[in-house]
Amino acid sequence: MAKNKFNKNWVHDHINDPYVKLAQKEGYRARAAYKLKEIDEAEKLIKPGQVIVDLGCTPGSWGQYTRRKLAGGEDGGIKGTMIGLDILPMEPIADMHFIQGDFREQEVLDQLAQVLEGRMADLVLSDMAPNLSGISHADAARMEDLIDLAIEFSQSHLKPGGALLVKCFKDMGFTQILEKFRTEFKVVKQIKPKASRDKSSEIFLLGRGLKNPAV
Repeated sequence: MAKNKFNKNWVHDHINDPYVKLAQKEGYRARAAYKLKEIDEAEKLIKPGQVIVDLGCTPGSWGQYTRRKLAGGEDGGIKGTMIGLDILPMEPIADMHFIQGDFREQEVLDQLAQVLEGRMADLVLSDMAPNLSGISHADAARMEDLIDLAIEFSQSHLKPGGALLVKCFKDMGFTQILEKFRTEFKVVKQIKPKASRDKSSEIFLLGRGLKNPAV
């Protein structure tokens, strides 16, 4: 009974969520687009001409927002390069190079290298989150693992002055994750956008300037 009540409450909140309504109106696949939009407008992350990699990009709302920011290229294309990676399939987004697979695997990294053509990324985005088990220490470990992957990826593919933006949760190993960010990046910011639900412990970490970039 309690579960049914929870589901009904979630559906009610979701249907009446202003960001859900806005996403439907403006053609975004998920309300998450407004989290990136808010952070980008405050931090000036996305600029025409950049190389941007979106880790865990499905269903694609962050890619849609990025596409709109890079629009204005010749033939109605974009100024810049967008690359999305995910183990899940994704409906295509115009001008986005989508690679389906696990970016820890060499085959996927080889495909990425083909698109990058020797270039490094200006910005790495990660809206990845683990499948939750409800066991707090296990979920915290999974979250930390995803952040580690995003940091390792950035160490190999991010320009020295580039930025990494990741989603994490205050109740999932956040202290350790924050410490890792401070170890790896010169400037670290914690951001809780208005589009992030109040009752959620979700928070975003932005790291700028790798302390030990790949040579």
